[in-house]
Amino acid sequence: MNAKAESYAFLDDVRGSARGGATARVVAALREAIVSLALPPGTQLDKAALCRRLGVSRFPVSEALSRLQAEGLVEIRPQSGTIVSLIRLGDVRENLFLRRALEAEAVRSLAHDISADVLASLQRNIRYQKAAANAGDPAGFHKLDLEFHDIIFTALGFDRVRAAVESARMGLDRIRRLLASKRRHKLTYCEHERIVKAIVAGDGETAAAAMISHLDAVMAELLTLAEKQPEIFADRPSVPVRAAALTVRVKSQGGNKKSRQGSTRV
Repeated sequence: MNAKAESYAFLDDVRGSARGGATARVVAALREAIVSLALPPGTQLDKAALCRRLGVSRFPVSEALSRLQAEGLVEIRPQSGTIVSLIRLGDVRENLFLRRALEAEAVRSLAHDISADVLASLQRNIRYQKAAANAGDPAGFHKLDLEFHDIIFTALGFDRVRAAVESARMGLDRIRRLLASKRRHKLTYCEHERIVKAIVAGDGETAAAAMISHLDAVMAELLTLAEKQPEIFADRPSVPVRAAALTVRVKSQGGNKKSRQGSTRV
């Protein structure tokens, strides 16, 4: 474990917080530290040191770690302690698959029926994204990125669909931070802009295709990262990135296999 993790200097004492019980506050603090990569994948966690830094007893920390294990963010090993979970490409693929299906359909639907107020909100968000990307403001861009997708699902009005997408998004938070860069933010802005332009034009198919392209680009970059930094991943791509980052093998009607673009395989 590195010195930064041992001291946990990036964590605040949660005793003075008025939000929720002690366990909920510890969960929130540790989740943010893991998602923000202050606690990188594979980091061994020192429960006693966490108690001292957070200002709580062992019970809230133990309960918090159990909840985070259920979320897939930590791994509790009875004989060797608790570590921050490595990232599973299989889980990422599943979350992106869900988002891909639901978000493509959402923008397809909105392109055919969107209010002036929602459209104005999307266009304003896009302008702010451009400013944040150009200014090199990662925190600001991250917030606007989340807002962009939230505007779409709030406008759609399907609460269960929105909850499903939110759950999948939470499972991708570490990935978003890993891939965050000024270059990626500018690319994301351009991808979002194409989606909005298609919605403005009332072209649902183009909007859906642009959303799919946007999410596939994230997976492609992640697969490239997995080749460069395999130590933070629990599994490996089954298709070499250099050969076919976004290609799956499907059977043709004649029984032969052929490639189809637009899906991811890990």
